[in-house]
Amino acid sequence: MGFDLPFISTMNLEIPESVKVWSQFAHPVLMWVLFAISLYALYLGVQIRRTRKAEGDLKKQLIKGKFSDRHHRIGSVLLLFAVMGTLGGMLVTYINNGKLFVGSHLLAGLGMVAILTAAVSLVPYMQKGQTWARVLHIALNMGMLIIFTWQAATGLEIVQRIIDKLTAVA
Repeated sequence: MGFDLPFISTMNLEIPESVKVWSQFAHPVLMWVLFAISLYALYLGVQIRRTRKAEGDLKKQLIKGKFSDRHHRIGSVLLLFAVMGTLGGMLVTYINNGKLFVGSHLLAGLGMVAILTAAVSLVPYMQKGQTWARVLHIALNMGMLIIFTWQAATGLEIVQRIIDKLTAVA
């Protein structure tokens, strides 16, 4: 099923064909980088939890890792590029096809951005020691990672279709 934007189709966007072709691969590459960053954010979150529960010398050693600061920074980067990457993927799809394909890949991607945004919105409550916010933050991000894993697989199928289409033309 496609989604047409008639007010945009009246605009004359002359984009060189080579840019249109290669731009299709920017979104998948960015998403794989973001998947790796998500796993790193998970690692940092686990280290924060370890630090919180540790005692004595182990706690002092873990505190030196500044896991909380690193987790906040990487989370900010993740949110920024997830939103921009999602919008960029939608834009490139529209530019190359004249429509968006409203299907499970797009809807799951938009859902992931919503989940990630909700998880980040809990940070002020977590900083005030609210356990419910911490538990919900973890649950949302684990759900997002599960969807992201599936999303990566469906994205590979889409990339393969693009490559097949390009090689059929050549």
